[in-house]
Amino acid sequence: MRKWIALLIVIVPVVEFWGYAFVADRLGLGKTIFLTLATSVIGGLMMQFEGRKVMADAKSQINGGQVPGKMAIDGMCVFAGGIMLLLPGFVTDLLGFILVFPLTRPLCRALLMKWIGKKLKDGTITFYRR
Repeated sequence: MRKWIALLIVIVPVVEFWGYAFVADRLGLGKTIFLTLATSVIGGLMMQFEGRKVMADAKSQINGGQVPGKMAIDGMCVFAGGIMLLLPGFVTDLLGFILVFPLTRPLCRALLMKWIGKKLKDGTITFYRR
């Protein structure tokens, strides 16, 4: 896990710099800065709206006596996507919008549930019950 984090710390800024250079070359510096600020503001608002919606859905499932498993994973996706949207950069913004947008979130949720199931089966994630 540590090597993945170290690799991300090196690769993400390089990819984001390349993305900035590409967009600034096409649009110009002023429009690139405006686009960066606009995606951060729009992403923050989207994260707020979708987060409230996920929390309301989870609350209604809990009040109905159900376990909000999918809603919990949706909440993690919205949170991670919101963090990515608040970070400056176009690649992280693209990934953040994919995680926050309600039509693409089920794809991410399916991949995340598959990954968690694999980790539970391998024994690298342990689940304790009281």
